Amino acid sequence: MTKITAIIPTLNEEIHIEEAIKSVSFADEIIVIDSFSTDDTVTLAEKYNVKIIKRKFDDFSSQKNFAIDQAKHPWIYILDADERVTLEVRGEVFEAIKNPNGNVGFYIRRTFYFCKKRVDYSGFQRDKVIRLFLKEHCRYSGLVHEKIITKGKLGFFKNKIDHFSYRNYDHYISKMNHYAAIRAIELHKRGDKVNIYHVLIKPPARFFIHYIIRLGFLDGFTGFLVAKTQAYGVLTRYIKLWMLNKGIKEN
Repeated sequence: MTKITAIIPTLNEEIHIEEAIKSVSFADEIIVIDSFSTDDTVTLAEKYNVKIIKRKFDDFSSQKNFAIDQAKHPWIYILDADERVTLEVRGEVFEAIKNPNGNVGFYIRRTFYFCKKRVDYSGFQRDKVIRLFLKEHCRYSGLVHEKIITKGKLGFFKNKIDHFSYRNYDHYISKMNHYAAIRAIELHKRGDKVNIYHVLIKPPARFFIHYIIRLGFLDGFTGFLVAKTQAYGVLTRYIKLWMLNKGIKEN
């Protein structure tokens, strides 16, 4: 019960994939599940002792659950390509699988970086994700910002992993557009409609939450950019939902 499969979902992650693979080199098996990248992600991954699975992307949960089903080992460590496991966290991983104390999974906090600059506030000070878990007790659910549904108790790691989420502002915007599109499809399928509240109240409220309530102003101009882009993501979500409801195609 002490062997680990590390899973790295990818789509055009050539700038991250090699460091991501090295970051989980402690695992007994590494799976890269790729959504048909058009850059050199797969070519670079093939340089290492990893199993590469190509699968058309439908949503984040389905992609990860599919990879989990292919894993040989009971413990799973999920790593986004832009994350890095620190030496301290690696030590906690080994300790956790050796003596889980009844836990079926573990939350790990992340240190967030934007354009290589550490962001200490803006809501990221509360950022935590389940990264290590027993596959028989845990499953992903949700299309965007997917969550793990667990059958059992969860523990917490003391140390943090590094999260280099957005390499520049254009990358940040592209991710917000991607998330907004997936979320809009989910809301459309649910039959949700767009009203004034969604476009005039929710985006400014999101800015206020990140910049004021979550202390984004303490991060300086970076905190302003984070709050502004989060608000943009909310507005974009409802614009895309409105277009779906009207049958308007983007392309």
